[in-house]
Amino acid sequence: MMPLRVLAFDVFGTVVDWHGTIAKEIDALYPGVDGNAFALAWRAGYRPAMQRVMTGELGWTLIDDLHRMILDELLPRFGLGHLDEAARRRLNKVWHRLDPWPDAVDGLARLTSRFMVCSLSNGNLGLLADMAKHARLPWDCILSAEVFRKYKPDPATYLGVARVFDVPPAEVMLVAAHHDDLAAARACGLQTAYIERPLEFGAASMKDVSPHPDNHWHAKNIGHLADLLGC
Repeated sequence: MMPLRVLAFDVFGTVVDWHGTIAKEIDALYPGVDGNAFALAWRAGYRPAMQRVMTGELGWTLIDDLHRMILDELLPRFGLGHLDEAARRRLNKVWHRLDPWPDAVDGLARLTSRFMVCSLSNGNLGLLADMAKHARLPWDCILSAEVFRKYKPDPATYLGVARVFDVPPAEVMLVAAHHDDLAAARACGLQTAYIERPLEFGAASMKDVSPHPDNHWHAKNIGHLADLLGC
């Protein structure tokens, strides 16, 4: 193995709890709406919307704007079509206010003592900066698909991390809770670490966190960010 220099973290679901935060906010603001169902439906629109950018149907579009497109389609389904522009803008910014998983802040802080630690998220830069401030995420550097104008799993995102830090891809490790993200990183020559987040979609939709058979030997299957200190 090459020496490990950079840890690049997926963010949504890996470092922060998008489902729990959104469900909690919906339950607080709109008691008659099922926060769990709303959070899941909003997230379900993410991949189709992003695919429209990746296929060229839409020009380059920030995740903030994709989230808003999905939200505007979603609100009438949940009886919230009456929300005015100010309420919609505030609700859309909930993605900027996502709470970290309990191990995330301490784990990242410990990892920065040994590695360069950055985000590698499809979230846009403003979103990720606001989130870092809210959740106290101690990134050494915030990297986003916006920097490369390509969304994961485009190789330009993974190889872009190595280019930013001027290291070979093999000296970068992607840390994520999603096997498809990790597989795309491995195809680009990155090392990979799998984080188990069984509650990513909520307690009512427990996630299968079994290791993927395609993980090669240097993939790490761990359950706490700080465990990466042993890698």
